[in-house]
Amino acid sequence: CSLVAALISLSFGGAVGLMFLMLGCALPQYNQYWPLFVLFFYILSPIPYCIARRLVDDTDATSNACKELAIFLTTGIVVSAFGLPIVFARAALIYWGACALVLTGNTVIFATILGFFLVFGSNDDFSWQQW
Repeated sequence: CSLVAALISLSFGGAVGLMFLMLGCALPQYNQYWPLFVLFFYILSPIPYCIARRLVDDTDATSNACKELAIFLTTGIVVSAFGLPIVFARAALIYWGACALVLTGNTVIFATILGFFLVFGSNDDFSWQQW
């Protein structure tokens, strides 16, 4: 039952985050779709960590270089997703209000992605790695 509640919460978080992103693009006073490029960062952000989890055996208690590199690359992708709307706003491609909406959407989406890994990242019987 708690797994269903977690799944509903994660889907709600994703929908709210994408709503903020779309509001930053499609409101009549903004009407610029440049911020949609952050969707690439949403797709790319979990990939390094997923690859590292497949390659690394978690029986070792110490940290290893592969997992640390994956966390570093993921951090770079997340920081880039927050930097891109700011660069667009500084270059006057989008308005600052649209930038604020996109940054709010980024916060919600990345919190949702983190929540997904916290809920489904354990190596129990119902793991996302089985898919």
